[in-house]
Amino acid sequence: MRTEAEAGVRTFRDCDLGIFKALKGSLTGIERKGKYLMVRFSNKLGFVGHLGMTGKFLKRAPGEEVKWSRARFILDSGEVIHFQDMRMFGRIDAVPVTELEGRPGVAKLGLDPLADGLSVDRLQAAFHGSNQEIKVALMNQERIAGLGNIHAAEALFRAKIHPERSAATLSPPEWKALVKAIEATIAFALDVEGDGEEIEYVEEGAPNPFLIYGRAGTPCRKCKTIVKSFTQAGRTTHFCPTCQPKERKTDGDQMRKRPRARRYRG
Repeated sequence: MRTEAEAGVRTFRDCDLGIFKALKGSLTGIERKGKYLMVRFSNKLGFVGHLGMTGKFLKRAPGEEVKWSRARFILDSGEVIHFQDMRMFGRIDAVPVTELEGRPGVAKLGLDPLADGLSVDRLQAAFHGSNQEIKVALMNQERIAGLGNIHAAEALFRAKIHPERSAATLSPPEWKALVKAIEATIAFALDVEGDGEEIEYVEEGAPNPFLIYGRAGTPCRKCKTIVKSFTQAGRTTHFCPTCQPKERKTDGDQMRKRPRARRYRG
Protein backbone atom coordinates (compact mmCIF):
# COMPACT_ATOMS: atom_id res chain seq x y z
CA MET A 1 0.00 0.00 0.00
CA ARG A 2 1.05 3.58 -0.65
CA THR A 3 -0.60 6.93 -0.03
CA GLU A 4 -1.34 10.15 -1.89
CA ALA A 5 -2.45 13.45 -0.39
CA GLU A 6 -4.00 16.60 -1.72
CA ALA A 7 -1.56 19.12 -0.27
CA GLY A 8 -2.69 22.44 1.15
CA VAL A 9 -6.17 21.33 2.23
CA ARG A 10 -7.65 21.56 5.73
CA THR A 11 -7.87 17.78 5.93
CA PHE A 12 -4.22 17.74 7.00
CA ARG A 13 -4.26 20.84 9.21
CA ASP A 14 -2.78 18.97 12.21
CA CYS A 15 -0.73 16.50 10.21
CA ASP A 16 2.89 16.06 9.17
CA LEU A 17 2.41 15.19 5.50
CA GLY A 18 5.78 13.45 5.49
CA ILE A 19 4.48 10.91 8.00
CA PHE A 20 1.24 10.45 6.04
CA LYS A 21 3.17 9.75 2.83
CA ALA A 22 5.34 7.26 4.73
CA LEU A 23 2.35 5.10 5.70
CA LYS A 24 2.80 1.65 4.18
CA GLY A 25 2.60 -2.05 4.86
CA SER A 26 -0.34 -4.11 5.99
CA LEU A 27 -3.19 -2.91 8.13
CA THR A 28 -2.77 -4.17 11.70
CA GLY A 29 -5.71 -2.58 13.46
CA ILE A 30 -8.64 -0.18 13.39
CA GLU A 31 -10.18 1.15 16.57
CA ARG A 32 -13.07 3.55 16.98
CA LYS A 33 -13.17 5.92 19.93
CA GLY A 34 -16.06 8.36 19.93
CA LYS A 35 -16.11 9.92 16.47
CA TYR A 36 -12.44 9.15 15.82
CA LEU A 37 -10.86 6.23 13.98
CA MET A 38 -7.37 5.12 14.97
CA VAL A 39 -5.74 3.14 12.16
CA ARG A 40 -2.48 1.22 12.56
CA PHE A 41 -0.06 -0.15 9.94
CA SER A 42 2.74 -2.68 10.13
CA ASN A 43 5.49 -0.06 9.72
CA LYS A 44 4.54 1.32 13.18
CA LEU A 45 2.86 4.39 11.74
CA GLY A 46 -0.83 5.18 11.72
CA PHE A 47 -3.38 7.95 11.63
CA VAL A 48 -6.30 9.40 13.52
CA GLY A 49 -9.25 10.09 11.23
CA HIS A 50 -12.40 12.13 11.81
CA LEU A 51 -15.09 12.23 9.14
CA GLY A 52 -16.52 15.59 10.15
CA MET A 53 -19.89 16.32 8.58
CA THR A 54 -19.37 15.14 5.01
CA GLY A 55 -16.30 12.89 5.06
CA LYS A 56 -16.35 9.22 4.10
CA PHE A 57 -14.02 6.44 3.01
CA LEU A 58 -14.80 5.01 -0.44
CA LYS A 59 -13.22 1.96 -2.08
CA ARG A 60 -13.01 2.33 -5.86
CA ALA A 61 -11.45 0.61 -8.88
CA PRO A 62 -8.06 1.76 -10.22
CA GLY A 63 -8.32 4.96 -12.22
CA GLU A 64 -11.90 5.70 -11.19
CA GLU A 65 -12.28 9.41 -10.54
CA VAL A 66 -13.73 10.44 -7.18
CA LYS A 67 -14.82 14.01 -6.64
CA TRP A 68 -13.50 15.72 -3.49
CA SER A 69 -10.92 13.00 -2.82
CA ARG A 70 -8.54 14.56 -0.28
CA ALA A 71 -6.39 11.50 0.47
CA ARG A 72 -5.87 8.15 -1.20
CA PHE A 73 -4.70 4.77 0.05
CA ILE A 74 -3.58 2.75 -2.96
CA LEU A 75 -3.76 -0.98 -2.28
CA ASP A 76 -1.47 -3.65 -3.73
CA SER A 77 -4.39 -4.76 -5.91
CA GLY A 78 -4.52 -1.30 -7.49
CA GLU A 79 -7.84 -0.49 -5.84
CA VAL A 80 -7.99 2.85 -4.08
CA ILE A 81 -9.56 3.85 -0.77
CA HIS A 82 -10.44 7.54 -1.05
CA PHE A 83 -11.04 9.91 1.83
CA GLN A 84 -13.77 11.99 0.24
CA ASP A 85 -14.76 15.20 2.00
CA MET A 86 -16.69 17.88 0.16
CA ARG A 87 -16.63 20.52 2.91
CA MET A 88 -13.31 19.50 4.49
CA PHE A 89 -14.60 19.42 8.05
CA GLY A 90 -12.95 16.01 8.46
CA ARG A 91 -9.29 15.49 9.21
CA ILE A 92 -6.43 13.01 9.01
CA ASP A 93 -3.50 13.18 11.43
CA ALA A 94 -0.68 10.71 10.77
CA VAL A 95 1.67 9.88 13.67
CA PRO A 96 3.65 6.94 15.10
CA VAL A 97 1.21 4.36 16.48
CA THR A 98 2.44 5.01 20.02
CA GLU A 99 1.03 8.55 19.81
CA LEU A 100 -2.44 7.78 18.45
CA GLU A 101 -4.34 7.84 21.74
CA GLY A 102 -2.62 11.02 22.85
CA ARG A 103 -3.60 13.11 19.85
CA PRO A 104 -5.78 16.23 20.33
CA GLY A 105 -9.42 15.32 20.56
CA VAL A 106 -8.81 11.65 21.36
CA ALA A 107 -7.05 11.95 24.70
CA LYS A 108 -9.90 13.77 26.45
CA LEU A 109 -12.81 11.75 25.12
CA GLY A 110 -15.40 10.85 27.73
CA LEU A 111 -17.70 7.87 28.20
CA ASP A 112 -18.30 5.94 24.97
CA PRO A 113 -21.78 4.33 25.10
CA LEU A 114 -20.82 1.60 22.64
CA ALA A 115 -17.34 0.74 23.91
CA ASP A 116 -17.84 1.38 27.64
CA GLY A 117 -21.50 0.56 28.09
CA LEU A 118 -24.13 2.91 29.44
CA SER A 119 -26.05 2.96 32.72
CA VAL A 120 -27.88 5.56 34.79
CA ASP A 121 -24.97 5.80 37.23
CA ARG A 122 -22.40 6.24 34.45
CA LEU A 123 -24.48 8.84 32.64
CA GLN A 124 -25.09 10.83 35.81
CA ALA A 125 -21.38 10.67 36.66
CA ALA A 126 -20.52 12.01 33.19
CA PHE A 127 -22.72 15.06 33.85
CA HIS A 128 -21.71 15.56 37.47
CA GLY A 129 -21.39 19.25 38.30
CA SER A 130 -22.66 20.40 34.90
CA ASN A 131 -25.06 23.31 34.60
CA GLN A 132 -25.04 23.12 30.81
CA GLU A 133 -28.26 22.71 28.88
CA ILE A 134 -28.75 18.97 28.46
CA LYS A 135 -28.44 18.90 24.66
CA VAL A 136 -25.23 20.95 24.74
CA ALA A 137 -23.85 18.65 27.44
CA LEU A 138 -24.72 15.54 25.41
CA MET A 139 -22.67 16.93 22.53
CA ASN A 140 -19.66 17.62 24.77
CA GLN A 141 -17.24 14.88 23.67
CA GLU A 142 -15.33 15.10 26.96
CA ARG A 143 -18.48 13.92 28.73
CA ILE A 144 -20.10 11.55 26.21
CA ALA A 145 -18.04 10.42 23.22
CA GLY A 146 -19.67 9.89 19.85
CA LEU A 147 -22.98 11.74 20.16
CA GLY A 148 -23.51 14.62 17.76
CA ASN A 149 -26.23 17.12 17.00
CA ILE A 150 -28.70 14.71 15.45
CA HIS A 151 -28.14 11.90 17.95
CA ALA A 152 -28.63 14.30 20.88
CA ALA A 153 -31.85 15.73 19.44
CA GLU A 154 -33.26 12.29 18.66
CA ALA A 155 -32.39 10.90 22.10
CA LEU A 156 -33.98 13.83 23.94
CA PHE A 157 -37.14 13.49 21.86
CA ARG A 158 -37.36 9.78 22.68
CA ALA A 159 -36.83 10.57 26.37
CA LYS A 160 -39.37 13.46 26.29
CA ILE A 161 -36.83 15.94 27.67
CA HIS A 162 -36.62 19.55 26.53
CA PRO A 163 -33.16 20.33 25.08
CA GLU A 164 -32.75 23.46 27.23
CA ARG A 165 -33.24 21.65 30.54
CA SER A 166 -30.08 21.35 32.63
CA ALA A 167 -28.82 17.98 33.82
CA ALA A 168 -29.39 19.07 37.42
CA THR A 169 -33.17 19.23 36.84
CA LEU A 170 -33.57 15.66 35.60
CA SER A 171 -35.50 13.26 37.82
CA PRO A 172 -34.46 9.60 38.35
CA PRO A 173 -37.12 8.37 35.87
CA GLU A 174 -35.86 10.88 33.31
CA TRP A 175 -32.24 9.70 33.70
CA LYS A 176 -33.45 6.15 33.11
CA ALA A 177 -35.47 7.24 30.08
CA LEU A 178 -32.47 9.11 28.68
CA VAL A 179 -30.20 6.06 28.95
CA LYS A 180 -32.72 3.96 27.02
CA ALA A 181 -33.21 6.76 24.50
CA ILE A 182 -29.48 7.09 23.81
CA GLU A 183 -29.16 3.34 23.31
CA ALA A 184 -32.20 3.29 21.00
CA THR A 185 -30.89 6.26 19.01
CA ILE A 186 -27.48 4.66 18.50
CA ALA A 187 -29.09 1.39 17.41
CA PHE A 188 -31.30 3.28 14.98
CA ALA A 189 -28.31 5.21 13.60
CA LEU A 190 -26.30 2.03 13.05
CA ASP A 191 -29.22 0.56 11.13
CA VAL A 192 -30.22 3.61 9.07
CA GLU A 193 -26.81 5.15 8.47
CA GLY A 194 -25.09 1.88 7.68
CA ASP A 195 -21.64 2.53 9.11
CA GLY A 196 -22.80 4.31 12.24
CA GLU A 197 -21.35 7.65 11.21
CA GLU A 198 -23.85 10.38 11.86
CA ILE A 199 -25.70 11.94 8.94
CA GLU A 200 -25.24 15.63 9.74
CA TYR A 201 -27.84 17.00 7.37
CA VAL A 202 -30.74 15.85 5.18
CA GLU A 203 -30.33 16.68 1.51
CA GLU A 204 -33.17 18.61 -0.08
CA GLY A 205 -35.75 16.25 -1.49
CA ALA A 206 -34.29 13.20 0.27
CA PRO A 207 -36.44 11.14 2.67
CA ASN A 208 -35.97 12.18 6.31
CA PRO A 209 -35.52 9.05 8.44
CA PHE A 210 -35.39 10.89 11.76
CA LEU A 211 -38.08 11.26 14.42
CA ILE A 212 -37.50 14.96 15.15
CA TYR A 213 -34.36 16.28 13.45
CA GLY A 214 -35.01 18.34 10.31
CA ARG A 215 -38.77 18.37 10.85
CA ALA A 216 -39.30 22.00 11.91
CA GLY A 217 -42.64 23.28 10.66
CA THR A 218 -44.11 19.81 10.23
CA PRO A 219 -46.40 17.83 12.57
CA CYS A 220 -44.72 15.81 15.31
CA ARG A 221 -44.81 12.11 14.48
CA LYS A 222 -46.22 11.32 17.93
CA CYS A 223 -48.65 14.11 18.85
CA LYS A 224 -49.07 16.18 15.64
CA THR A 225 -47.90 19.41 17.33
CA ILE A 226 -45.82 21.53 14.93
CA VAL A 227 -42.12 20.82 15.49
CA LYS A 228 -40.00 23.87 16.34
CA SER A 229 -36.32 24.67 16.02
CA PHE A 230 -33.85 27.16 17.45
CA THR A 231 -30.10 27.71 17.57
CA GLN A 232 -28.29 26.16 20.51
CA ALA A 233 -24.50 26.37 20.91
CA GLY A 234 -24.24 27.24 17.22
CA ARG A 235 -26.22 24.22 16.07
CA THR A 236 -29.85 23.82 15.04
CA THR A 237 -32.00 22.08 17.65
CA HIS A 238 -35.35 20.50 16.81
CA PHE A 239 -37.96 19.62 19.44
CA CYS A 240 -41.67 19.12 20.02
CA PRO A 241 -43.20 21.65 22.47
CA THR A 242 -45.82 19.13 23.58
CA CYS A 243 -43.74 15.96 23.87
CA GLN A 244 -40.78 17.84 25.37
CA PRO A 245 -42.16 20.47 27.77
CA LYS A 246 -39.56 22.87 29.13
CA GLU A 247 -40.88 22.71 32.68
CA ARG A 248 -40.73 19.28 34.29
CA LYS A 249 -44.14 18.08 35.41
CA THR A 250 -44.17 16.63 38.92
CA ASP A 251 -46.76 14.38 40.48
CA GLY A 252 -47.99 17.46 42.34
CA ASP A 253 -48.46 19.33 39.10
CA GLN A 254 -50.55 16.50 37.74
CA MET A 255 -52.67 16.42 40.89
CA ARG A 256 -53.27 20.18 40.79
CA LYS A 257 -54.35 20.04 37.15
CA ARG A 258 -56.76 17.20 37.77
CA PRO A 259 -60.38 18.48 37.54
CA ARG A 260 -62.32 18.50 40.80
CA ALA A 261 -65.17 16.06 41.13
CA ARG A 262 -68.53 17.76 40.89
CA ARG A 263 -70.89 17.38 43.80
CA TYR A 264 -74.43 16.36 43.07
CA ARG A 265 -76.93 18.99 44.05
CA GLY A 266 -80.42 17.74 44.38
